[in-house]
Amino acid sequence: MLGLSTTALGDEPLERWLEEVSSAGFKFVEWINEWPRYMDAGSARALAEEIRSFGLDLSIHAPFSDLNVGSFNERIRRASMGLLRETLELAVDIDAIAVTVHPGHCSPLSRRYREEYMEIHRSSLRTLDEWREELGVKLGVENMPYFPILDAQTPERLSELLEGTGLGVTFDVGHLNTSTGEFKRFLELLGNRVVHLHLHDNHGITDEHLALGEGTVPWDEVLPRLPNVPATLEVRGIKEGKESLYFLKKVHKWTF
Repeated sequence: MLGLSTTALGDEPLERWLEEVSSAGFKFVEWINEWPRYMDAGSARALAEEIRSFGLDLSIHAPFSDLNVGSFNERIRRASMGLLRETLELAVDIDAIAVTVHPGHCSPLSRRYREEYMEIHRSSLRTLDEWREELGVKLGVENMPYFPILDAQTPERLSELLEGTGLGVTFDVGHLNTSTGEFKRFLELLGNRVVHLHLHDNHGITDEHLALGEGTVPWDEVLPRLPNVPATLEVRGIKEGKESLYFLKKVHKWTF
């Protein structure tokens, strides 16, 4: 099942965009729950109904820009966890197919006090795991792209963070292309945890979110290895979404 992220929405009116997404052949929308399109308890049901009126299902990317579940500041960590709990509850209320969350990220303190940071971070992830089990939500922790403060850039590090939990993984292929590019290794370590896929391209340096085939991701190597789980195209516009859909269907004959 293939969906399109609201990274591709831009300034287009939602109704017109949903019509294009549906007519192009996508099966669901991944809603990035960030400003200026933040979904809350008051708007979630109406939004889900509008999306489903176009024959589309829905997944949620939890807020991430101002959150840090690995923060040494307990008030910031608790606020971050509270927003994630709210997102998981919304996912249950609207029957979302999956939720993606970001791991914590580093700060000057976490670089100095590595063991303490690790315990804070893993404590938050254990709580997310408890909530996932309590609510019955399909939850994936996403691997991060190359960037100095970001954690979980390598398969080994993400595996270390998730050890001892039942948390799933959202495997972002584009992100891994900017860090290690070790696609086979990632799936060897974490393939049995993958519940969702993010697909986009780049040139291996920064997180560009290009249409598939426009960067250096070795798709002929990667696509046959990917697990059969819902996949979201995280590209910049509906045009790039359609181009990527053609790339998958016609060029690679990828079944999903």
